[in-house]
Amino acid sequence: MLENNRDRGTKKWSMARMLPEHVKALRQWMDEDQYVERPVLDDFDLQSIGHEIDTAFKRQCDAHIAIWTNGKIRHFGGKILEINMQSRVLILGTPFCIERLPVDDIVGVYCKN
Repeated sequence: MLENNRDRGTKKWSMARMLPEHVKALRQWMDEDQYVERPVLDDFDLQSIGHEIDTAFKRQCDAHIAIWTNGKIRHFGGKILEINMQSRVLILGTPFCIERLPVDDIVGVYCKN
């Protein structure tokens, strides 16, 4: 009688059996867990960021720029090609493409000499 009982083990509990609602809720929970509050920058921080941007632009050295977007901090690296204050955009030339970074979302800049 036990020979006829074929247990499939963990196959019957695989992730493929999760409901789409569960998958959506898990992804939303993970996004909320990884959410980063927007850093509050004071006048000293803003002056420091402006000075680093100016230095990197004049020297044409590599700059590492941190941007806060939708609860995440993204990092970019490359040479600053242009600073357009009318549209409040910084044009960054990376090895792969040209990025347009909003000046208002910059939370950190490091100029690599």
